[in-house]
Amino acid sequence: MQKEPMLEQSYKKLSAELEYLKNEERAKIAKIIDEARALGDLKENAEYHAAKEKQGLMEARITELTDIIGRAHVIDPSALSHEKVSFGSTVLLTDQASGEEVRYVIVGTQESDPARGLISVHSPMARALLGKEEGDEVTLQLPGGRKSFDIEEVFYEEIVLDGDNG
Repeated sequence: MQKEPMLEQSYKKLSAELEYLKNEERAKIAKIIDEARALGDLKENAEYHAAKEKQGLMEARITELTDIIGRAHVIDPSALSHEKVSFGSTVLLTDQASGEEVRYVIVGTQESDPARGLISVHSPMARALLGKEEGDEVTLQLPGGRKSFDIEEVFYEEIVLDGDNG
C-alpha cells in the first residue's frame, strides 16, 4: 500500500468532505430516493433514477476518500531541512538552453496543480528532482522534449493552495 504524502490542510479538507458525505449527504440522498420511490412506478421515475445515480457517485467518492485518508502520510514541510529537494521544497531552476527561470513546489497528489507550479511528489519531474541540491544539474523529459536545468535554489516557503484563506 503506497503512502500518500500530503499537507495537513489537505488531510483536514479531505476528512471534512468524507464526514460530510457520510453523515449528511448520504441521509439527504436516501430521503430523496424514499420520496421518489413513494411516487410509484420506478421504471419511468426520473427523480428516482437521478437520485440513484447521485448515490452511486457519492458512494464512489466515499470509497475513494476512505482509501486516500487511510494511506495519508501527513508531512509538515516546514520541519524538513530542504538542503536537498524533498516534499514541500520550492525549487528554482534555470533552463540551460533559454536561461528562463522556472519554479516548482513538490507537493502531494491531492495538492498538485501544475499550472500553478505545484507538482506531485509522484510525478516524473518531481522524482527527478528529489534528493538533488543547489548547484546540481537535472535533465527532465517534458511535454516539449528533453530539457536540462541548473538547480539555482532549494528552500521552503509556506505553501498556499487554491481556495485557502488561511
